[in-house]
Amino acid sequence: MQSQTSILLNRANLSSLPNDIRRPAYDVENVQTGIVHIGVGGFHRAHEAMYVDRLMAKTGDLSWGICGVGLRENDRAMKKVFDEQDNLYTLVEKHNDGSRSASVIGAMTGFLMAPDDPQAVIDKMAEPEVRIVSLTITEGGYNFDASSGEFITTNPDVIHDIENPKTPKLVFGYLVAALKKRKENNVRPFTVMSCDNIQHNGHVLKKMLLAYIELFDQAFASWVDENVSFPNSMVDRITPATTNEDIATLWAQGVEDAWPVVCEPFDQWVIEDDFCNTKPCLDLVGAQFVSDVAPYEKLKLRMLNAGHSVLGLVGSVAGLETIHESVEAKQLKRLLSIFMEQEVMPTLDPVEGIDVYEYRDTLLSRFSNPFIKDTLARICLESSAKLPVFLFPTVRDNLAANRDTDISALVVACWAFYSDRHASQDGKSLEINDVLADKLHNAASNNQIDSLSFLMLEEVFGKLVDEARFTASFQGFVERLYQQEPVLLISEKVANNKLELARAC
Repeated sequence: MQSQTSILLNRANLSSLPNDIRRPAYDVENVQTGIVHIGVGGFHRAHEAMYVDRLMAKTGDLSWGICGVGLRENDRAMKKVFDEQDNLYTLVEKHNDGSRSASVIGAMTGFLMAPDDPQAVIDKMAEPEVRIVSLTITEGGYNFDASSGEFITTNPDVIHDIENPKTPKLVFGYLVAALKKRKENNVRPFTVMSCDNIQHNGHVLKKMLLAYIELFDQAFASWVDENVSFPNSMVDRITPATTNEDIATLWAQGVEDAWPVVCEPFDQWVIEDDFCNTKPCLDLVGAQFVSDVAPYEKLKLRMLNAGHSVLGLVGSVAGLETIHESVEAKQLKRLLSIFMEQEVMPTLDPVEGIDVYEYRDTLLSRFSNPFIKDTLARICLESSAKLPVFLFPTVRDNLAANRDTDISALVVACWAFYSDRHASQDGKSLEINDVLADKLHNAASNNQIDSLSFLMLEEVFGKLVDEARFTASFQGFVERLYQQEPVLLISEKVANNKLELARAC
């Protein structure tokens, strides 16, 4: 029921919204679809859709609107909100000082549920006006084996999609069907743009798509390879899950929005300048087009994303609940700072215009925002897909260079304890929300019999169990955790040892 003191968000009510709510500076009725985005969640709405909204407001070019696509049943709730609110939603930026700024985003043109009508999605992507298909499908959506980097051909959904090309389940089947239709109609292909936290995300997406197509149509795989662009990109904005409190706060401000999105003020988007079709002038509104995204990707994934996992896994075992609480714990803030300086920075490439020490300090400030309330449960979500991307490349680089990896080993030991006990050291229940949850638990539950059992899960860790220096450190931390030595005390000791070693050198 609509409140007497709040206004239901829809197009008819835009002009009646409170004055402190920014409204689209363009006619939302005239926005046309130029982008199809697969995987509309909070991050997409706080990032890409926000950039497109900025672009339309600045230039008046309304040809870059975004049609969302949901591949999974749990996307249906998002579609319902978009349908009821005329594709509008509110973006709320939460600042460190407690202030908020709210804007209505009008960049979305619709939302299609792929399971309901696969052909409608294929037809939309095949429209000549669509020049980009972008994705935020999380690391797991790319269907590659974390240990080998190769496409998983045995996935039952892959087999289904090859046998049923008109009713695919995975993103690859939709991309193939739409690109084939464009080719048959002599329509220029769209650029396929990953916005996920995977290093070389464009290259990975291209490799996976080509591997899929090569299973049944080598000639078309060659055509895609030669004609379709897959730019790499680096995306950054901390976007926690929306809470009932967020909805109620906005309601009290005068806007009734069933699913607003909240985020920090910071945003960054670095995109490889490689498009096979026309591109939006996103550089006019803060994005960067560059020839090589790799240094930016590595910096962000190894500092921010891995840093989140350090706080998430160690903080969870310590019984903490949010990122800012973890940073407030002086032992963890110090551990993270030293991790970034001593285990990550030596593995990074120079990034023009960026001082890595300033970048680290900025991250610590961003993490400390008490109003974001980013939960450790969200950070630990699907760790089996995240750590092979965010943390293990740093571990491998350090081991190859004969450098210390103690903090990384502590993080993995905490993950093992977390996976075994499903609880913090003080007994607080912890849920494992991971596609490999059962395998992780089974491997970790044998830790006290064989302290390397967790690392033997090759599809996650590869051959890390063969690295004697890492395993010795890992085993020591596992033993201390099971002996109930407080993880914050362990963190403090590890940080002190790292500093003493650095001074000795």
